[in-house]
Amino acid sequence: MINEFLTPIDKENLLGGTELHPAQIGNYIYIHQAGVGLDLYDYNLALIGVEEDRASVGNAGSAKTPDAIRRELYQLYMPPTEKEFRMIDLGNIKAGETVRDTYFALATVMLDLITRKVIPIIIGGSHDISFGQYLGYKSLQTLINVVNVDERIDMNEEPATTPDSSNFVMNILTHSPNYLFNYSHLGYQTYLNDSKAVETLNSLNFDCQRLGLVRAFLEETEPVLRDADMLTIDISSIRQADAPAHSKASPNGFTGEELCQITRYAGLSDKLTSIGIYEINTDLDNNRQTVQLAAQMIWYFIEGYYSRVGDYPVTLTDHFKFNVRVESTDHDLIFFKSKRTERWWMEIPATDTEKYGRQQLVPCTFKDYEMSCEGELPDRWMRAYTRLV
Repeated sequence: MINEFLTPIDKENLLGGTELHPAQIGNYIYIHQAGVGLDLYDYNLALIGVEEDRASVGNAGSAKTPDAIRRELYQLYMPPTEKEFRMIDLGNIKAGETVRDTYFALATVMLDLITRKVIPIIIGGSHDISFGQYLGYKSLQTLINVVNVDERIDMNEEPATTPDSSNFVMNILTHSPNYLFNYSHLGYQTYLNDSKAVETLNSLNFDCQRLGLVRAFLEETEPVLRDADMLTIDISSIRQADAPAHSKASPNGFTGEELCQITRYAGLSDKLTSIGIYEINTDLDNNRQTVQLAAQMIWYFIEGYYSRVGDYPVTLTDHFKFNVRVESTDHDLIFFKSKRTERWWMEIPATDTEKYGRQQLVPCTFKDYEMSCEGELPDRWMRAYTRLV
C-alpha cells in the first residue's frame, strides 16, 4: 500500500557517477525499487524524504532537500557495530494535491513502518511536516511523548485550520483524538518567543527548556529523549555558523556537535520510534555545510540505534530497586537503576494503570535520586505525577 505514496530514488544519478568506497554506508543501505516486492520486516531503519514546503513560513526551498542529504549520508563510513545493519531507503513522498494530503501520505507510510518495528528517519520539507509525523501514531491506540528541538515554539493561541511551519505545535497539542501524553521543547530562545507560549506549555505540565539551560547541562537531555516516541528537529535550532541553510538562521543556537549528541541520545532510546529533520533550505546553504551536518546527525542516530542494549525496564529483573521516603508526600519514591548501563528510572503512581501503565516508568538521572534522598521532590517526578493523576 505504501508504494503508491513513494517515488524511489536513482542511486547512480544521485551520486553523479561517484564510486563509493566499500566501507561507505551507501553500499549497505538497500535502495527500494518500483515494482519490487517489499518486506519491511527485513529492516530496522527506513529513510524517507518529503518533498513538501508549501506551508513553510518565509523559508521555501526545503522541499528540495532530501536528495542533497542522501548524497552526503551515503558517503559517510559505516558506524562500528557488531549487529546486522538493516536499513532501507524508501525514496521520497512527493507533495500531494494539498498539504494535508502530504501529511496523510507520510502518516500512512509511518504507521506501516512503526507497526513492523521499523524506525522512519524523515528528511526534507518544512517543520509543519512534524504534524504528519505525529499523525502516524494515531491508529496505534497508545499515548506518546513528543520531543521538539527548535529555537521557536511554533504555536498560536488557537490551532490553525491548515497548519504551517509557524503554528503546527498547537495543532499537535489540541488534536482530537488526543494521544499526546507529554510534549518536551528543547532549546527555545526567549527573545524569539512570546512568553505566552512558554506559559501555555508550563501550565500543561509540559517540559519547556531554554537554550542556555540545555547547553549548560546537555546530559540532562538524555532521559528526556529516552522517554520520547517521536523526535522532530528544526535546523534553525542550530547556530548560523554551523547550519546557515535557513532564512531565519540565528547567530545563537546549538552547535553541530551538540545536535549530533542529541540525535545519538535519541538513537540509544529503546522507546523512540521516529525522527524527522526539517527546514533545510539548500538554496541558502554554504558549500553543502548544513546538509553535511544533517547527514552526520543521521549517522549518529544510526550509531546510537545499533548501540541499544534493551534496558528499558519492561521487566525489572536486571535493575536495582531503591525506595526513598520523602516526608512532603504520601508516596514512597521508587527508583530503578539498570545493572547493565547504570541508567535510572523512577516509578510514578497512576490512578488509571490500564491507560497510563506505559508512562509510569519515567527516565531520570542519578541527580533526581540524590534530590529525593535529601527530601526534595524532583521536578521531573512532579510534572509526570500531575499528568498521571
